[in-house]
Amino acid sequence: MSIAGIVDISSLTARCAAAEPHHDWSRAEIDALFALPFSDLVFLAQQAHRRHFAANAVQMSTLLSIKTGGCPEDCAYCPQSASFDTGVKAEKLMGLDETLAAAREAKAAGASRFCMGAAWRSPKERDLEKVCAMIAEVKALGLETCATLGMLSSEQAQRLGEAGLDYYNHNLDTSPEHYGAIITTRTYQDRLDTLSNVREAGLKVCCGGIVGLGEKAEDRTGLLHSLATLPAHPDSVPINMLVQVEGTPLDGQAPLDGIDFVRTIAVARIVMPASMVRLSAGREQMSEELQALCFLAGANSIFLGEKLLTTKNPGKNRDATLLAKLGITAMPHTTVEVGGSAEAAQ
Repeated sequence: MSIAGIVDISSLTARCAAAEPHHDWSRAEIDALFALPFSDLVFLAQQAHRRHFAANAVQMSTLLSIKTGGCPEDCAYCPQSASFDTGVKAEKLMGLDETLAAAREAKAAGASRFCMGAAWRSPKERDLEKVCAMIAEVKALGLETCATLGMLSSEQAQRLGEAGLDYYNHNLDTSPEHYGAIITTRTYQDRLDTLSNVREAGLKVCCGGIVGLGEKAEDRTGLLHSLATLPAHPDSVPINMLVQVEGTPLDGQAPLDGIDFVRTIAVARIVMPASMVRLSAGREQMSEELQALCFLAGANSIFLGEKLLTTKNPGKNRDATLLAKLGITAMPHTTVEVGGSAEAAQ
């Protein structure tokens, strides 16, 4: 059997069952995965998931905006862009004490990783020094550290690593073909260059994208192809559902079908089986049933807390109730993987 006579499904299934991750996925193969019957796709995703991770455990992170608003980039989805009138005001960099208080609260709530996001094109020297101090102090609390600060030079990535940073988040957002319709102030290659600088500095990479941006099905294939053919798979792959914000160009965009979203999670799990796949932005609008399908399809990381940078996220009690219903527990602070690699959002 084949999809459009291009991909042999029996060969594809065998490829999905390989013990080691592949880095040479073709677009035709990823298209064929998306085209599988839903139950077959989820079954393959579950098999991939269980080869590398505990079946019923999720890694929990908390994301804090340490510098909100006033970003010079024009990402069409982002309420923090200075190009759009969204009611988000530009603020100064948060102080160390306030950041540490949020980190302690996150740890007490069950987070094993603390992510700090700043609305910059790239960090300035005076700000980088302050962020490095935050990273060192958060690390001292026994939390894994993550940051998303925009584009980084090789030297900046090295300095963040020396301060104790574990992960750096820098999303590709969408496919190379659809990218220009979403962002014009930095190129796809700019993003790839930052990822290269991060890897060379020895930091773990957190890199995914956003769906529901008005992209075509082939753009979701293109995004996952770009991620799965990087020199090394991202340690963490956040899959965000667009959160529409009034004032941004994508406000009013037709929402992505929920089953198509679950398919995206499942294909991400199959082509990057040893990566953490994070069910990221958009959970506030998702039903319990849709989130459950995402976990079944291989998602094994979420953000805790009522806010992701500037958009809403389910509260602690809502998450605790859902995870209890599903029999899902938190990965411990000291071990965030069972096999393969370990692991912001909008």
